[in-house]
Amino acid sequence: MANEYAIELKGITKTFGSVVANNNVELNVRSGEILALLGENGSGKTTLMNMLSGIYKPDKGSIFVDGQEVTINSPEDSKRLGIGMVHQHFKLVDVFSAADNIWMGKEKPGFLLKKDRYRQIEDIARKFGFDIDPEKKVYNMSVSEKQTLEIIKVLYYGAKIIILDEPTAVLTVQEIDKLFGVLRRMKEEGHSIIIITHKLNEVMDISDRVAILRKGEYITTVNTSETNEQALTEWMVGRKIDLNIERAPMYKTRPLLELRNVSIRSDEGSTAIDDVSFYIRGGEILGVAGIAGCGQKELCEAIAGLRPIEKGQMIHRGENIVGLSPKTIVEKGISMSFIPEDRLGMGLAPSMSITDNMILKKYANSRGPFVDRKTGRADAEQVIRDLEVVTPSTETPVRRLSGGNVQKVLLGREIKAGPNVIITAYPVRGLDINSSYAIYNILNDQKQDGVGILFVGEDLDVMMALCDKIMVLCHGRVMGVVHAHKTTKEELGLMMTGSLDLTNKYEDKPAGFAKDTRF
Repeated sequence: MANEYAIELKGITKTFGSVVANNNVELNVRSGEILALLGENGSGKTTLMNMLSGIYKPDKGSIFVDGQEVTINSPEDSKRLGIGMVHQHFKLVDVFSAADNIWMGKEKPGFLLKKDRYRQIEDIARKFGFDIDPEKKVYNMSVSEKQTLEIIKVLYYGAKIIILDEPTAVLTVQEIDKLFGVLRRMKEEGHSIIIITHKLNEVMDISDRVAILRKGEYITTVNTSETNEQALTEWMVGRKIDLNIERAPMYKTRPLLELRNVSIRSDEGSTAIDDVSFYIRGGEILGVAGIAGCGQKELCEAIAGLRPIEKGQMIHRGENIVGLSPKTIVEKGISMSFIPEDRLGMGLAPSMSITDNMILKKYANSRGPFVDRKTGRADAEQVIRDLEVVTPSTETPVRRLSGGNVQKVLLGREIKAGPNVIITAYPVRGLDINSSYAIYNILNDQKQDGVGILFVGEDLDVMMALCDKIMVLCHGRVMGVVHAHKTTKEELGLMMTGSLDLTNKYEDKPAGFAKDTRF
């Protein structure tokens, strides 16, 4: 008779110095079920799963697979037991192709790679409903393509127990639907799936049961059909929490930054942004909505000075600042903070401490040959305190933090710099409910201080509640800018797909705009 549980964890405890990541945790996963694992950032979810995947060993407790007690000392042990984990932060070799990233982990490959390896990866991707070019180099991939590759990697090795850490954080709605379809088929075939996610609507949609951790301790496991989002939130946080976003009042000021007829190219040389015009006012949150790949990434990078603007103007106080160095732009009175979607790849130096990452923002201002670590440490302590970052110390490398705590460090550092324009892409991606609302409050505080905010998001409900206006992009072109409180998700969806064009209905054009600007 097959054992009811594919995985059982009994009395699992894991500490890192003075930080107790998991304390006497009890957890089980049935064969042929999808279990959602919920908890605030730093509650120990990923640490617990890393013990199943062989990255960490528990200090105390026992692990059972199919009723048999096992010892997992390495990822190879985990793979041998049929356990596969898709990590939140990518574990890929950038200079290798998609196929080679998969094949390099194959046992006993011999000295020669098989000529049909690309076709085999295509077959696997097609079987599970994914779209990926097996010959494409990882360094040319978007974030969503890298996530897809990580998922295919685990599926390729045929794991019976799949652990997914924030798998939908970088996927489009369509890709999430495909992934959930795959997970449901795997469940029907007897696979056991553990999914870590902060998106409660996904928990209610995909899971059979939900297990909750709080501050490293096991709280409860409930049947999904017998609970709701409010109850799950209260179990996670330990108290009632208001799930409403309050939009701070907007005080109209002149635009801090205007983009006029701007065009930007992608890494592949195609047009990512085509003749786009808009402006960012002080004390206003301008949302940017669009299907992934519609040009949001390139737009943010261009405004931040990380990507050249091929055509058009970026105006500050009547002067075109395209082509100027970041130092010259600051000297002209505009200070920008950029919070990218790839927080560890672009936003922070993962092997450096929190203190050193704080110093990176202003080391050039140091007097003499030595950096001011004392001030950097004080800044780090303040960010840890204000944003409730869970970390052993200010000297902990950021790569050792949970995904949500990494995002808090990045956001805290950028706001600490005192910007008057903030460019942020998916700032709450991977954050729990409590932390997400803390970030919304921080952005509202910045707005009330007169900061202009460009907010690239994926949750239309959040954008409609938080933003003052929403600009919709489709294939690199503006389909319209609408007031958030006057639009609907249906209208935004039609604009995102190019079915509705409202470019001639922009209501709040600044006096300084050129006559030919498309609004």
